[in-house]
Amino acid sequence: MNGVHDMGGMHGFSPVAPEPDEPVFHADWEGRVLALDLAMRATGEWSIDAVRFARESEPPASYLSKSYYELWLAGLERLLLERGLVSEEELRSGRSRVPGKVLARTLRAPDAPHHGRGAISRRDEPHPARFTVGDRVRARNMHPRGHTRLPRYVRGHIGTVARVYGCHVFPDSSAHGGGEDPQWLYAVVFDSAELWGPTAERSATVSVDAFEPYLEPVR
Repeated sequence: MNGVHDMGGMHGFSPVAPEPDEPVFHADWEGRVLALDLAMRATGEWSIDAVRFARESEPPASYLSKSYYELWLAGLERLLLERGLVSEEELRSGRSRVPGKVLARTLRAPDAPHHGRGAISRRDEPHPARFTVGDRVRARNMHPRGHTRLPRYVRGHIGTVARVYGCHVFPDSSAHGGGEDPQWLYAVVFDSAELWGPTAERSATVSVDAFEPYLEPVR
């Protein structure tokens, strides 16, 4: 979707200023939000792509006013409400009002250290790759209403395939309950002048991991 989260190439948001000696968490509640998010993802109620879509669906003014883990919490609350796992009143009060729903899976304490490392998204190839290293491709000028991993600033621009990663879970489908729909994934390198015009830094390039449905051949 074309949301405020897709900030690549946009002006006016000031430079990124890394915090010296930044702690893992700035407050105890941030660690708790991370734990809740991982525990709920382990239940299988939704995919990581659904989580990303829930966060990026936050209204623009709210999105820009929230910190990193406040966005995580907002996305988690949205998913819990959508699936009927909590009510608005329970979120407001911080108390359960009805017995909890029995879930298919739960995250056990001994498994927690391994779960946080992430899942493998590589899948078997349903068909041969359409592109190979060195091919010139154009990122499609697409504007989906749902989740996508194709940044706006590369859409419609030409790049070169630099690497073929194999087939992986397709986020655009996984985010909305459409199944994994494995697709080929490529590293595509774009020249800065192609993206930003003649005033761009000439020696710069941008590498984007792009799924096959995002790309079309350049003849």
